Amino acid sequence: MATPIQFVAKEPNQDRTSIKQSDSAATSSVDDKALLGFDLGAVIAAFRRNLIPVAAIIAIVLALGVLATLLMVPQYQATSRVLVDQQATEIIDDGNTPIAPYQDSDRFLQTQVDILRSRTLAMRVVESENLTEREEFFQAQGAELPTAEDAGIAVGNDDALRALRRNRAIELLSDATSIALPLDSRVVSIHIESADPVLAAELANSYALNYIESNLARKFDGSSYAREFLAQQLAEARNKVEQSERDLNQYSRAAGLIRVAGQGQNADQETTLSITTDSLVQLNAAASTAAAQRIEAENRWQSIQNTPVLNIPQVLQNPAIQTLIRQRSDAAAALADERERHLDQHPNVLALEAQVARINEQINSVAESIKRSIRLEYEAAQEREQDIRGRVAGLRSEALDEQDRGVQYNLLKRTAETDRALYNTLLTEYNELSATAGSTSNNVSLVDEAEPPREPVSPNTVLNMLLALMGGLALAGGFVFLREVFDDVVRSPEDVESKLGLSLLGLVPKVHGGSMEEELADPKSSISESYQSLVTNLRYSSGSGLPRSLVVTSAQPSEGKTTTAHELARQFAALGRNTVLVDSDLRRPTLHKRLANRTPDGFTTLLAGEKSVDEVVLDSPFANLSYISALPTPPDPAALLATGRVDTLLEELKAKFDCVVIDAPPLLGLSDAPTLAAATDAVLIAIDGSAGRRGAIKAAMGRLEMVNANVLGAVLTKFDSRNVSSAYSYYGSDYYAYDKPE
Repeated sequence: MATPIQFVAKEPNQDRTSIKQSDSAATSSVDDKALLGFDLGAVIAAFRRNLIPVAAIIAIVLALGVLATLLMVPQYQATSRVLVDQQATEIIDDGNTPIAPYQDSDRFLQTQVDILRSRTLAMRVVESENLTEREEFFQAQGAELPTAEDAGIAVGNDDALRALRRNRAIELLSDATSIALPLDSRVVSIHIESADPVLAAELANSYALNYIESNLARKFDGSSYAREFLAQQLAEARNKVEQSERDLNQYSRAAGLIRVAGQGQNADQETTLSITTDSLVQLNAAASTAAAQRIEAENRWQSIQNTPVLNIPQVLQNPAIQTLIRQRSDAAAALADERERHLDQHPNVLALEAQVARINEQINSVAESIKRSIRLEYEAAQEREQDIRGRVAGLRSEALDEQDRGVQYNLLKRTAETDRALYNTLLTEYNELSATAGSTSNNVSLVDEAEPPREPVSPNTVLNMLLALMGGLALAGGFVFLREVFDDVVRSPEDVESKLGLSLLGLVPKVHGGSMEEELADPKSSISESYQSLVTNLRYSSGSGLPRSLVVTSAQPSEGKTTTAHELARQFAALGRNTVLVDSDLRRPTLHKRLANRTPDGFTTLLAGEKSVDEVVLDSPFANLSYISALPTPPDPAALLATGRVDTLLEELKAKFDCVVIDAPPLLGLSDAPTLAAATDAVLIAIDGSAGRRGAIKAAMGRLEMVNANVLGAVLTKFDSRNVSSAYSYYGSDYYAYDKPE
């Protein structure tokens, strides 16, 4: 009977506390969150792992919500509002109106709400709108117009049919009506829901009007005296306004002031316009403009006054000057050409000289004209400025005289404005009283008429989508929970210990944004640090320290065993141990691909007994580290390993080296790894932190148990802290980052 696998637990030790610091920190953090009963980081990681199914579930539920929303019949809600006062409004408050207690007021308002909800008021609306005969009303409320055949009423019994339809219409209207009275308010809202927005508004207004009409039992005629009194006061105010306006106009005419209507926000007020002041303002503005123009012209003239005419920019920019200069250049060129061929007295030469002289005269004449025009502009601007300033001085004295006359004008203006304000106030009150004389005596008045609603109140797309989203999140949460419960992927250190019962000796983070070779080449990277921690744990995993021979294997391919074996061998060599790395994967060898000095002989040759160990060992770039490749690839690796030379070969290797690290093939489906594990001192299992399955690893461990292999523990490779609890977030690159020297 096979003996159980020897699992070496990591017992606490005073000398080994620092070795397990990282593992204990993670376990402590997880235990603390477990005490709270909830690990938010684990939940987020679970959702992140199932992002695509979660998104699909939410999308499907949202699509169903959209479909259900589209299939619903839109319902529109129209609202009319009425104001309910406990007593009728008094036109003239004499201060003797009794104030009802708060309790009576509350009971009164609640009574009015009950009246609005009553069957009697619904019947008034049904009869006033003739709803019993309107088929569109029944259809809008989702019902059919009752017929004699449907109700079993005898043909010709119109009264019974009418009563049936009336009762059905009252029920539908009552179901569609809702009354709302906000707290601390006397405004009652009447809501009517219907599939027809126009019909909903019509019914809401009819409800309000019928309610008001039902309260018009008595009318008060107390507004006649107030109207007569206001009319008398209004006539007196009108006479005062006319007299004050007449006085103001007479004084304005005598003082030479003009009254004009206000502009903008002061359109209802009058302002005074003085011709003298307005002219003075305009002349001041013109004087400023003339001064600016004179200064500009003066600067322009002074800048060219002593400048040769042909150096003045205005002259050079003149099109006529530019044309003459080009003509002179052409004539000068022709003259130079003639002088090369003829004497100075030759007729052609003399003619061209005369032409050049004539052009020069024209240029000088035009240039002088331009310069003279600039001077004339300056003189004209100077004269214009002086003229305007003289006129300003004359108007200033006239404006000061008008200011003195404006004092009396302002007094008359204030009197006229006061009379006008009093008249406007009385006129407004009189008009309001005349307009509301017939309705203010009622204690119920219409505040807002219902209008056909533009948007339906149901289905509420936003609310339905929120409900669908919440339902989708709930279903997605249930899916994630069930999937996590039945999930056997080994992702975290807890999974290694709880699902497999193995001791976790190392935790290698996943490489993000780089290559494994670059990370391993950096001794301060997170990958290098994790492998150094793994070597430290291996040193204390047994009483004899580092195992003399170690098999690194995995349940399935591509779980990081080759990288782990290579890095362990390099770390052992860095500790001063004479180490050899043996590639024992005879089916898919990889070590020889990394070697520049590879030979065709390797582990296969040793198993066949064709070469000795010294003949196949290859040097490596690292001190104390040697390689043995798996070449050549045999036709039957299982038969070659079964020859019995494995034990003898490993003894020879241990005799020559301090540590023998064997990169073994995967366990499942092959017999190579169990054969090698049975002959070595210890076995280390590499588990992929993103794809390792509990069932596969358990099956692999069962094969090791059959050969009595000494399994020290496992190393979790490709560990991504984002897919597990936030307690392991420090296993990312930031945790291993070194501070820069100051």
